[in-house]
Amino acid sequence: MTLPCISAARRFDVRAHLPFWIGGERVGWIRVADAVLLARWPDVFEIDGARVSLSAKFDTATARSAALGAVIGALAAEGRIPGWRDETYAIRNAFDAPPLAWIERAASRFFGTMTYAVHLNGVVEYGGPASGSGRAPQLWIARRSETKATDPGMLDNVVAGGIGWGFGVEATIVKECWEEAGIDEAIASLATPGRTAHVLQSLPEGTQAEQIFIYDLALPEDFVPHNQDGEVGEHRLARIDEAARWIEEGAMTVDASLATLDCLLRRRWIDEEACEGIAAIFEPPTL
Repeated sequence: MTLPCISAARRFDVRAHLPFWIGGERVGWIRVADAVLLARWPDVFEIDGARVSLSAKFDTATARSAALGAVIGALAAEGRIPGWRDETYAIRNAFDAPPLAWIERAASRFFGTMTYAVHLNGVVEYGGPASGSGRAPQLWIARRSETKATDPGMLDNVVAGGIGWGFGVEATIVKECWEEAGIDEAIASLATPGRTAHVLQSLPEGTQAEQIFIYDLALPEDFVPHNQDGEVGEHRLARIDEAARWIEEGAMTVDASLATLDCLLRRRWIDEEACEGIAAIFEPPTL
């Protein structure tokens, strides 16, 4: 059986989009209907039946950012780009590549540019397998606030967040651990890496093209998460079978489902044969 999150992570119709190019690199995917909106700025975009390109006259990251920023501001004022975040994302096809431009986070899905995020599985193992406690491991799961711009009210990992410009993976983990769960730096710094999931899915606001760096964090048995920034409605401690059922039912976000599956598979808490197609999620999509 193919789980809903695995299908959604690759639910993308290339025929409904035009590739977005900057400086000789394809950096995103813009819906055909949204490309029409960009025709209002012929001095900024070159549009034909095959692609949308930022004008070559903008040949520095600063100039590109200014040109895109003016367009993004106008589209946001018209309601075409919802969920303004006041966060800066870099446009780059690899996490360690120099930025081609910088844009407001909310615009990344309109332009379908690559984004990067961390998702952290909060694991409670009750002393580990050698302790003899007899208690099965559990996972801390968050429920997103109903006021979140994306996936309000859905179940999520205990910590998850986009990586803004100027932050590395580890720094983002530390920041998000405190903001979302009240986990201090001394514990957050002990997070261990899993795999990287790759998502390319069509959403109402555009395209999510994202690399998700997955981490596990062993949490003390007596630790209880406390949200600090208002973005989490509640936390719950879940059995492995409960988490697996929420994934199967689609109660968790796509991103959180993939991160949780990675944890369950790596620890052999579930059988990979029950997750048809999961291996492909850890490889970049090909179009």
